[in-house]
Amino acid sequence: MTSEREKMAAGQWYTCHDPELLAMQEKARDALYQHNHQHPGERGGVGAKLAALMAHLGRDVWIEAPFHCAYGVNIHLGDQVYLNAGCVLLDTAELRIGARCMLGPQVQIYCPNHHKDREKRASGLERARPVMIGEDVWVGGGAILLPGLTIGDGAIIGAGSVVTHDVPSGEAVVGNPARPLR
Repeated sequence: MTSEREKMAAGQWYTCHDPELLAMQEKARDALYQHNHQHPGERGGVGAKLAALMAHLGRDVWIEAPFHCAYGVNIHLGDQVYLNAGCVLLDTAELRIGARCMLGPQVQIYCPNHHKDREKRASGLERARPVMIGEDVWVGGGAILLPGLTIGDGAIIGAGSVVTHDVPSGEAVVGNPARPLR
């Protein structure tokens, strides 16, 4: 028997209303509350509970409050990553952010992809697609990255952009949908 968590990790259709997944979300909410409500001088760059929850946390990472994630356990942050205030990482799948990346305020990164059939969607059916961000990437404020993307090293995502396709290394994209800046 395959659990909903195993289906989620495998990129298969699963129900997000599963008790195990709901318990994981509750644990993440507790860690987020501690991170978001503790004085920065006391918590440092990342609150202790949130740091313990993440799959990987590099050196000198700073996550401004408020911050939100779905589970935390699928997030891998490289060294010197900076997430500005209001970032949302919906980490139903592996979500990697490489070293020295900077995310502006209100950046949203989505791994879940809900079912297109309305009845299946209403039942909580979704699947998770990983998002991979290389090193030295700059994501401007308010940008949205959709499920299943790969962003190459040194890429720039313009503020307010909605990224629907992979972005090659060194490329700058802007707009909705995001297109190469020429």
